[in-house]
Amino acid sequence: MASLSLQPNFSLYPNSRILHFQPQKKPQIIFFRGKIKLKIKCSSVDPQQQKQQESYSTKKKFVAESEKGVDPVGFLTRLGITHKAFAQFLRERYKSLKDLKAEIFTRHLNLQEMASGFEILGIHRHKEHRVDFMDWAPGARYCALVGDFNGWSPTENAAREGHFGHDDYGYWFIVLEDKLREGEEPDELYFQQYNYVDDYDKGDSGVTIDEVFKKANDEYWEPGEDRFIKNRFELPAKLYERLFGPNGPQTIEELGEIPDPETRYKAWKEQHKDDPPSNLPPFDVIDNGKEYDIFNIVADPAWQEKFRAKKPPLPYWIETRKGRKAWLKKYAPGIPHGSKYRVYFNTPDGPLERVPAWATFVKPDAEGKQAYAIHWEPSPEYTFKWKNTAPKVPKSLRIYECHVGISGSEPKISSFSDFTEKVLPHIKEAGYNAIQLIGIVEHKDYFTIGYRVTNLFAVSSRYGTPEDFKRLVDEAHGLGLLVLLDIVHSYSAADEMVGLSRFDGSNDCYFHSGKRGHHKFWGTRMFKYGDLDVLHFLLSNLNWWISEYKIDGFQFHSLGSMLYTHNGFASFTGDLEEYCNQYVDKDALMYLILANEILHALHPNIITIAEDATYYPGLCEPTSQGGLGFDYYVNLSASEMWSSLLESTPDHEWSMSKIISTLLGNRHYADKMLIYAENHNQSISGGRSLAEILLGQGIEQAPKSMELLLRGSSLHKMIKLITFTVGGRGYLNFMGNEFGHPKRVEFPMPSNNFSFSLANRCWDLLENEGIYRDLFCFDKELMKLDENKRVLSRRPPNIHHVNDANMVMSYIRGPFLFIFNFHPTNSYDRYRVGVDEAGEYQVSIYILFFS
Repeated sequence: MASLSLQPNFSLYPNSRILHFQPQKKPQIIFFRGKIKLKIKCSSVDPQQQKQQESYSTKKKFVAESEKGVDPVGFLTRLGITHKAFAQFLRERYKSLKDLKAEIFTRHLNLQEMASGFEILGIHRHKEHRVDFMDWAPGARYCALVGDFNGWSPTENAAREGHFGHDDYGYWFIVLEDKLREGEEPDELYFQQYNYVDDYDKGDSGVTIDEVFKKANDEYWEPGEDRFIKNRFELPAKLYERLFGPNGPQTIEELGEIPDPETRYKAWKEQHKDDPPSNLPPFDVIDNGKEYDIFNIVADPAWQEKFRAKKPPLPYWIETRKGRKAWLKKYAPGIPHGSKYRVYFNTPDGPLERVPAWATFVKPDAEGKQAYAIHWEPSPEYTFKWKNTAPKVPKSLRIYECHVGISGSEPKISSFSDFTEKVLPHIKEAGYNAIQLIGIVEHKDYFTIGYRVTNLFAVSSRYGTPEDFKRLVDEAHGLGLLVLLDIVHSYSAADEMVGLSRFDGSNDCYFHSGKRGHHKFWGTRMFKYGDLDVLHFLLSNLNWWISEYKIDGFQFHSLGSMLYTHNGFASFTGDLEEYCNQYVDKDALMYLILANEILHALHPNIITIAEDATYYPGLCEPTSQGGLGFDYYVNLSASEMWSSLLESTPDHEWSMSKIISTLLGNRHYADKMLIYAENHNQSISGGRSLAEILLGQGIEQAPKSMELLLRGSSLHKMIKLITFTVGGRGYLNFMGNEFGHPKRVEFPMPSNNFSFSLANRCWDLLENEGIYRDLFCFDKELMKLDENKRVLSRRPPNIHHVNDANMVMSYIRGPFLFIFNFHPTNSYDRYRVGVDEAGEYQVSIYILFFS
């Protein structure tokens, strides 16, 4: 048996265009039965020198292409901003990014491969009746896979020694062979492949392997080309006889000096000059007179064209592949579906067990026991089949933010299935066109809402299985809803047993060591964004959620935590010096640039949203112009402003100027802004929702205080209307706030005796006519206003009138004129405001405010 590994840009003949293979993803291995005659060039070129020359050429080509249309300070120039220190910082960051990409290309074929680590890392079934496992642990000395499938033995399934088991970068490789069933014979072909999805294919037709190879030899090879296939021992036999036969040399002295390749070749050529013509591939060796490339193999042009037209004999090889039934009949899986497993390391500090970093299904804290991963490989009949395609990205986003666990009415953790069947139809009825899911990625502690992530490639097992989540996404797409994921790459849980902290026993595997490796206030771990393998992990994670679960976009959570060494807990005055000083993490910025570049290149319709309370300059600018490349950013100030006004400012002291300036945000990026009237943090993080503030007192005194309820309801509507119509191209609403959910959210934790009484949503309030049903209908009308009249996708509003004394403001957006009177006691007759065009205006929305 001989094998030929086809690596990228592999060529047997450097000056010929024959045999250039450029696979798009990972190298493929093609096996040939028998020996293959290859005449390889003789060369004096140093392989290392040649590799350096090729690397230099690739880097030079990349730099030339990447600099077209690039201006590291482009957005500063466009906005007319002059700040020498920040401009210099952007130029240095761009240079560092070029160097980083060049370093990436020394280890990866391209950026797509850099972001596709999930194709080989973790557990994957191989076609040759086995399962392959790979993980990164540079600090480990020994690696094994332990689980209930091998009795948790640390020696049965271990990585081999040397480079057969791990490479120089710390990636460990383990093979788990399927077990031959009793009474079955091993495969005749050592590298027999199986199709684990289909029950039947050509390999199950009863055709033997010898018959397939005979068919290939008879149909594919031309006379003479299969000489060394039919006579596979001819060449080694002749070599053996010449060296060790009775007429061969008996001592080193008799062996004599071996002539150099040039002399041997000329002697062979002279010896065979009178041979008759042959139909074997015509090759010759010539001297082109260059010292660094003495010999070069050339071929007849006519034969080259003939060779190019010839397709590889892959159909014959595929014909030998067998199906799933044949595999199940002969083998038992080495690691069955549903098996529990962990990875075992031997480290300088002793042995330890960890949940694999690339595990896709994890039980983080099963009944108080140590966490473990679950091998998820359902049979084809139980594998989810996608039915719907993702809807087109709308011009304006109406995002419904939700948490699956608290989405039910009962005091328990809701499931993916419950959410799919009950909540998705409600969201569609409410008029939203996208959902944003928080707490989906696996996390150990439920009370953290899902922000202290432990396993970045796994959906949370407390809600259901990976197939359940796929069904949720597919049903959402079928309803015309985009699915966005709240992703947490700004920090990670500090848990060592299930998370990534001290994964291989060292303190600096995925995270910074020392104080920089820990969040100053939250106790979480901070990623080491300057490490190539950490970048490989994080970029692959983003691509994984899109490739595996068809996610339509991401909101990057809490960017301030990762962009600064002070984790964003500092006073910002708006001076650009604060965004380029010694506290800024340049590596984190380059990660975000790479993430946006790769995501938008691989998935053109992807949506990326930045959640950054510090509003880093250039968040939504193109990366080619010095920006970070996000599509949208979230205006967090608006929801905080409303909460502050309602909680601590008397009604008559509200400033109209402050309200309008906060809602407008940065006018340069008005079309990139998403805005909340109230976000989930207000009702989850120990605060109160707007409805709880405005309606709580009236509910407590009902039925005597109907006036208080009407007043609170009217103000609730006004706040929503002005936020919706002044903001940018997107609006966000947290689950339940569309109908004024009266209770805060409180996850089960020790302080409340792990009660679920407030960890749900009161959907039953919508069943009867009343104030909550009225608020829901008003929210629906707002969504219809955008759906039918495209309010959000229009240009930013033209503010005509802001009067702090009268507490009146007026503005125009598109064809609509909006007038608000926030005064708690005064109403005005014949109040005059300016408009762009004279004419008659018809009242579309009227909110009566009860003082």
